[in-house]
Amino acid sequence: MIHRTRNDVLPIQEAVASASPSAWRDGLVASRDQAVVTVVLLDGSALAVTTSATPDPGEPVALHPVAGVLAVGGSWYSARDLVGAADER
Repeated sequence: MIHRTRNDVLPIQEAVASASPSAWRDGLVASRDQAVVTVVLLDGSALAVTTSATPDPGEPVALHPVAGVLAVGGSWYSARDLVGAADER
């Protein structure tokens, strides 16, 4: 079993993320403003999520939008999608 640090991730989120590995999307942090992190995914789209994670702009992350999880390094954080927030920028 892979060991990772879970920060505010519910067991059901971990189960969904682990059961559907193809849903992970890689990207880079475009910006971070308080609890909102904007991620530019490798397909060019951008998503803004609220999370307790504090990645620096430019840092690589992985986002599991189905489970609502943001992976930064070896740590997983709960992440709620802010629908339309990234499109306003």
